[in-house]
Amino acid sequence: FGARRVVLACLPLLMIGLLIAGFAHPYAVLFVAALMLGMGNGGIDVSMNAIGVQVEAARPKPIMSFFHGMWSLGNFAGAALVLIASVAWRSAPVQAAVIAATIIGVASCVLGFRFTPETAVVPHADAEGVKTPIPRWAYLLGVMAIAFGLGEGTAMDWSGQHVTEVAQIPAAQGSLAVTVVAAFMVAIRLLGDNLVARFGRRAVVRFGGACASLGYLVTAIATPLPVLLVGWAMVGFGIGMIAPQVYAGAGHAAGGRGLAVVVTFGYATFLCGPAVIGFLANHFGLQQTMFVPAILLAALPFLASVMPREERPAAIG
Repeated sequence: FGARRVVLACLPLLMIGLLIAGFAHPYAVLFVAALMLGMGNGGIDVSMNAIGVQVEAARPKPIMSFFHGMWSLGNFAGAALVLIASVAWRSAPVQAAVIAATIIGVASCVLGFRFTPETAVVPHADAEGVKTPIPRWAYLLGVMAIAFGLGEGTAMDWSGQHVTEVAQIPAAQGSLAVTVVAAFMVAIRLLGDNLVARFGRRAVVRFGGACASLGYLVTAIATPLPVLLVGWAMVGFGIGMIAPQVYAGAGHAAGGRGLAVVVTFGYATFLCGPAVIGFLANHFGLQQTMFVPAILLAALPFLASVMPREERPAAIG
């Protein structure tokens, strides 16, 4: 159907799911709302990256990292809505934040319908009607998505708990680690396109994997809070470089279908990662478990060699 139609269909689904979730009381209603949220978010993630690839293909310089930086800024905005609502509307902070987010969402739908460019429909067969296979290297990029997916998910889900336990600080201060991770992800994503233009996607992914791996090694060994925060900063800085380039590489070389494969691997990791880390932390300790994402991310500099070369197709779906 083309990525534009998918993203514009999924935006209302995402907003309706969010609105229902904010006011749901029976668990069954909350469950249905969560399904709508997941379907809307998953559809948008694939389709908006496909649109971003098309926009980048029409430009002389890369821009995918900037797009992912704006997504990270959206994370900040969502968290800020909840914080503001918890102060201004103490009786119903979640509902207030949801209403505000829905209003912003309606505005984004209006802008999306007006400005989102048309996209080509992705062909699934050649001129003779024979179904074209997805390139095998797309699945290798999916393996890379497992590595950076577990690394990013662990940082966002567990960094606060990690510094609370390891540095023995009050739980309320644990959010320092999450803030550091997110801040450095935003910074590198807003600056990353210049690095891609100068050094190429492979080099950026290699550096990002090495940086994030070293950061995780610091979190697995150190105990003072300042050193732990430096480690989490390295994780955010390194992780922030990887996803935009892997997604862009898949989209440029294999269109929306190849991109969907890679994103699916990443989301499967987001789904399983928290449980895996929690299981290992329960048996070996949370700090020792940080060696797992360190090892996976250390493989990225080697896996980066499977990324397609900087070739851009004429049309991206």
